[in-house]
Amino acid sequence: MSDTSATATAPSADLAALARGGRINFFGFILRLLARLPFLFIAGRIYGAEELGRFAYAVLIVEFAAQLATLGLKRGLAQQLAKTDKPHVCVVADALLVAAIGSAIAMTILALFPQAMFPNSEINGLEWALPITVFALAWSDICLAALAYRHDVAATVRARAIVEPWTISIAAFAWAFISTRDGLIIAYAMSMIAALIASIIPFLKSYGLPHEWRPDPGTLWRLARRSLPVAAADAVEWGSRRIDIAVLGLFFRPEIVGIYYVAQNVASLPAKLKTSFDPILGPVISRNLAENDKAAVAKQVRQVGFWVIGAQGAVALALGITGEAVMGLVGAGFVAGTVALGFLLGAEVVAATAAVSEAALIYCARHRNMMISLAMIVLEAGLAIGLILLMRKLGWPVMYQATGPALALVLALGFASIAKSRLLSSILGHPVSGWRWPLIWAAAAAMVVGQIVIRFPEWAELLFGIPAILGAFGAVLWLKGFGPEDRELFRMKKEDIEELQLPEPGTSPEAPS
Repeated sequence: MSDTSATATAPSADLAALARGGRINFFGFILRLLARLPFLFIAGRIYGAEELGRFAYAVLIVEFAAQLATLGLKRGLAQQLAKTDKPHVCVVADALLVAAIGSAIAMTILALFPQAMFPNSEINGLEWALPITVFALAWSDICLAALAYRHDVAATVRARAIVEPWTISIAAFAWAFISTRDGLIIAYAMSMIAALIASIIPFLKSYGLPHEWRPDPGTLWRLARRSLPVAAADAVEWGSRRIDIAVLGLFFRPEIVGIYYVAQNVASLPAKLKTSFDPILGPVISRNLAENDKAAVAKQVRQVGFWVIGAQGAVALALGITGEAVMGLVGAGFVAGTVALGFLLGAEVVAATAAVSEAALIYCARHRNMMISLAMIVLEAGLAIGLILLMRKLGWPVMYQATGPALALVLALGFASIAKSRLLSSILGHPVSGWRWPLIWAAAAAMVVGQIVIRFPEWAELLFGIPAILGAFGAVLWLKGFGPEDRELFRMKKEDIEELQLPEPGTSPEAPS
């Protein structure tokens, strides 16, 4: 357990950089939240649970293919850039070529076997457009990772929190007047292509074109081989949040999958808070590990871990306590997914320690991290199937059976958090847990306010209740758990706001020294 308060000294440059990146991307999280809710509302009210379930399973397969196509370079690129003597634009060009090859293979397979995306429905519309998004996702991720190495996290905010979610919401609404069968799929493809464009433009402004670059098969092979453990860890991390949908698709009809998908999307919003620090945490950790400063790495993991646990805990309580109102916003039929929503929100809080520890483990213990991740996903799959079969044998209602995968996720992520934090602590020789006891007092305050809030009408729960719960949690944590370095996260400065704006033509962020 880390100290409850920080030292009175000024925050280090690394922690200040982490706080700045987190501030900018936290603003992006708010934008993503505001944009994601209209999409869920449109999908639930206009398209319905069955079509949403069909869409959810198809996107699951496409995003898994994109994860494999990047070969771990989304997170491994920072280490490649930190260690190379080649021009950085050439290193990124190598990574983009590797991703293009991986994407081409994945797209070909999905085009030849579209049943992999739509196992329980006929293929007679515009489903052929979906595999295109594999390439768009992979290239967008690598461009944004390259920009993050230069501390340009605002590009990620623009692409992932503004362009992507608003494009899918607007396109889904517009296409509903043309075809409710293909609308969600076309909207998704359009949003991924728009996000790719929003990623490539700032990348070219920052890095330029690779004029001196020549494809080198040997370098590309070594790059791909070295990235495989990170790719496996990324695929498992991604899969841990999707295997529940895959299991549900095997046991339940599409309507149940659609209801669960909405709960999963709401619950995944707190997970975006962790990824707020990913673009800047990776480069900071990789540089400190290169300098063998293990104490600094442990301190950064503890600090970010506390920030993430606190933020995810606050959001999870706010959305969980008002769960019926949140799910009812999508449609009356979706309220049945409230219990699953509660488990999924709890899983995101439990996952925080594992996720932040992994940010360091992918650089110093890639293979052991991968083995823990594999054990976690096997445990999750086994528990999910076992719990469904057990509840089915006991004659429980269908929607209670459908919470089995969510409960399995909580247990599996708990195992991963303990295993990964203990492994990292033993490697660094310092504690890495971000847990602090004031989190309990903050949660208690939020639950007290929540008991008052749930007596409001549903519209008031959403409009006033969620901010009240967040405010109660935040006020107690600010007073009881925050030290000077923690408060650095909330010091929004003029340059942070300026970075969210598009850069002037011809300018580019400087690379870190």
